Amino acid sequence: MPRREAQSRRQKARAPGWRRLDQEGKFCLLGALLAPIRVLLAFIVLFLLWPFAWLQVAGLTEEQLQEPITGWRKTVCHNGVLGLSRLLFFLLGFLRIRVRGQRASCLQAPVLVAAPHSTFFDPIVLLPCDLPKVVSRAENLSVPVIGALLRFNQAILVSRHDPASRRRVVEEVRRRATSGGKWPQVLFFPEGTCSNKKALLKFKPGAFIAGVPVQPVLIRYPNSLDTTSWAWRGPGVLKVLWLTASQPCSIVDVEFLPVYHPSLEESRDPTLYANNVQRVMAQALGIPATECEFVGSLPVIVVGRLKVALEPQLWELRRVLRKAGLSPGCVDAGAEPGRSRMISQEEFARQLQLSDPQTVAGAFSYFQQDANGLVDFRDVALALAALDGNRSLEELTCLAFELFAEEQTEGPTRLLYRDGFSTILHLLLGSPRPAAVTLHAELCQAGSCQGLSLCQFQDFSLRDPLHEKLFSTYLRPSQIPNASSPGSPTARANGTVQAPKQKGD
Repeated sequence: MPRREAQSRRQKARAPGWRRLDQEGKFCLLGALLAPIRVLLAFIVLFLLWPFAWLQVAGLTEEQLQEPITGWRKTVCHNGVLGLSRLLFFLLGFLRIRVRGQRASCLQAPVLVAAPHSTFFDPIVLLPCDLPKVVSRAENLSVPVIGALLRFNQAILVSRHDPASRRRVVEEVRRRATSGGKWPQVLFFPEGTCSNKKALLKFKPGAFIAGVPVQPVLIRYPNSLDTTSWAWRGPGVLKVLWLTASQPCSIVDVEFLPVYHPSLEESRDPTLYANNVQRVMAQALGIPATECEFVGSLPVIVVGRLKVALEPQLWELRRVLRKAGLSPGCVDAGAEPGRSRMISQEEFARQLQLSDPQTVAGAFSYFQQDANGLVDFRDVALALAALDGNRSLEELTCLAFELFAEEQTEGPTRLLYRDGFSTILHLLLGSPRPAAVTLHAELCQAGSCQGLSLCQFQDFSLRDPLHEKLFSTYLRPSQIPNASSPGSPTARANGTVQAPKQKGD
């Protein structure tokens, strides 16, 4: 009897595990059958959208496209694109779109702001919004079918390569938002990029520049298995598409919150307006509102007057060197203060005594390369010194100053100019160079020259109440902080303890 009871207990203990394995097996089998058929049919429907999109704008001049399209073109083409778009998402497994709240009219709220932006499936929110106008990159016009759909949508296009483009976009958004209902609503994803839904990224002010009322729109994917998230870490496009198409049924919740009417102060200050709407949406979602944003592909947070990488590459460099069995303190840096010495990847490997090509490539890629693929060995020396736990912060900042400060033509004084300052902050804190240049200019305003002395640099890095904690946190990678650590930059970002990660969960 005791043996039977023990065997029965073991079987019961194993049952959940076996059930889980059985479910995983069924999911894989179902995915192998569903995904190829769904993706194929979805691509067919995607290409069927092109004739309707083309027909709406065919024969119209650029001047005519500056006004909203009306008449038979809008009736036939708009309804055709709307119906085929719903069929497209249905074929990919989004069988239900649950709508809560009531969408405001274009007179009540000329602008819609949707968040969190977590996946390339988020354009599904266009369907319950009756295909509002969008803001997109001008480069997308050259993408087959997508470009035709953007022309159909009369999207507002912004070019990252044209400095004047952003000003034209602002003017166009203001023109449409203040047209008195003549134009359809404009939809923004104010985060500007995808995150993992765990927190809201800092809202960009573009949607709020016009100072008109906006209606927040919440997007949720309440599925038992999250297959839709597409951020800076995690599955790529094809894997997210395949996993989502493998789900028997995906559900999307779209919730329209009450229209947000800006105060007089918010109407004049788009950043304040954006921050307040972000907090309202975060509270409704039950997640933190953070100061985290993206500069290019680099996630950063704002700490004081400085933008800092959410996860500095200095930590990653330390992991690469540790894996290779290299102690940073054992490397003879040999960098000459104030003078650059450019080295190739081969010289880099010899200097650090690295032999594995993959390790060499991974470590070398941490440093900024010039047009010839060379790096400044001063950068290498400073990074290795930062990873060497035997140096104090005062010694490290003094070394950084000595490496990058420049001699003056008159007198023995050495000063740290903007290029050296931005290089130091980029290497040690992962700060984007433009943000560091701006901070350098602010720090120099107190003095009469364009450079910082050693005393001024150390006042900023060691004695400033906010930045001193920042330097002590980032320059001690052996004690990598987590999001809940009180001293971590993530915890200080807008008072939250959880910041989002991009490209994956």
